[in-house]
Amino acid sequence: MDGWTQTMTAGPLLGIAAAAIAALLILVIRFKLHAFLALILVSLITAFATGIPVNQIVPTLVNNFGKTLGAVALLVGLGAMLGRLVENSGGARVLADRMIELFGERRAPLALGVASLLMGFPIFFDAGLIVMLPIVFAVARRLGGPILLYAIPTAAAFSVMHVFVPPHPGPVTASELYGANLGVLMLAGLVIVLPMWYLSGYLWGKFCAKHYSFQLSESLFGKVDNDEIRNPPTVGTVIAMLLLPLVLIFMNTGLDFLRAAGMADPDQTWFQVLSTLGSTPIALLISVLVATIVLGTRRGENGSAIEKILESSLGPICSVVLITGAGGMFGGVLRASGIGDALADSLGDLGLPVIVAAYVVAVAMRLAQGSATVALVTAAGLMAPAVAMGDYSTMQIIAVTLATAAGSVFAGHVNDSGFWLVGRLLGMDVRTTLKTWTVQQTIESVVGFVLAYIMFIIF
Repeated sequence: MDGWTQTMTAGPLLGIAAAAIAALLILVIRFKLHAFLALILVSLITAFATGIPVNQIVPTLVNNFGKTLGAVALLVGLGAMLGRLVENSGGARVLADRMIELFGERRAPLALGVASLLMGFPIFFDAGLIVMLPIVFAVARRLGGPILLYAIPTAAAFSVMHVFVPPHPGPVTASELYGANLGVLMLAGLVIVLPMWYLSGYLWGKFCAKHYSFQLSESLFGKVDNDEIRNPPTVGTVIAMLLLPLVLIFMNTGLDFLRAAGMADPDQTWFQVLSTLGSTPIALLISVLVATIVLGTRRGENGSAIEKILESSLGPICSVVLITGAGGMFGGVLRASGIGDALADSLGDLGLPVIVAAYVVAVAMRLAQGSATVALVTAAGLMAPAVAMGDYSTMQIIAVTLATAAGSVFAGHVNDSGFWLVGRLLGMDVRTTLKTWTVQQTIESVVGFVLAYIMFIIF
């Protein structure tokens, strides 16, 4: 923030952040205040308490709200439209039936998780989740089991891929700061995400399903009477519709991987055009337009019917988008207050082994301000000089990078926009989201660090 410097130290700022989080939980859980209102109110009070200049408070709130919406609204809105087309055409039911036929009812959560791991290689967490949810909901309705049995393995799969495996932006940026070999980092990331997902996604999903056994009343994409669906698409058509955004986004992330590896020039026109077409919002837009033809017009739906189908997808996601935006606002206020810089300065000389220090710094940053990407980049930037000065092997630098990534995902809670996105998409209240998703993120983080630490010792 131009012309303003935070004079508070890390201690008072952490106290304010802790009080703000506690107040938010009390307002939402105890007094049942709507999460959207509670987030705005707590963000405003936090801005005053941390000393942000009064004339900058409203711009800070609005800018961080808009910044989050700029990403979330497009992804969730277009993803909901694509999901509604797949759902309304009967495609979700067709694919769910085929998955159950191939893998059996007992292996359905495992199959959904493995499919999400594959999809999660190029696609971002939030985009992948919104694209996969129609299939998750269809399987849950088809089998009648608890929604978390199928949703947690799916969401966890996208999370582990997004945090630990290039070409996602977090690990790519960390590799550049640490000087880690990007290709080796990708291979190591793929090795550790499998046991990490199995423990924090598949097994934890089964545990959650036993203790939070609520079923799906109505999916995010509306209620569809499958008995009235005529001429449903083939399984191949549905898979093609789901793979289209995947392929386009993979083009974008693949180009970014080539850029980071020094194999492509980002200033070239062809690079910029392909990168734009492969950006997540444009990829989803293209996919929705293709789906309107393949799943709508070619199946006999007229223009007004397709318009109504698409329109019906937007109402249910309005609350998701607004609350997620407000969650981004709260995290943005904490970042604007300077808590990250103050915390990084105070953690700069911990006297711990470098891999442990990298993890602890990333955890502290994650808990304080919410954003996993900010936590990863800040911690990597802080610890990079110590890594550069040490005599570490290639694999040890990879292990430090993975440990930092593990710390950045620890215990996502109310200051993280992703917390609100997952909770609202799955129809969970704040208390249930804390007991399921926040714990999942904690397990993922701890398991990831243990695996990275073992790698550091061995190599």
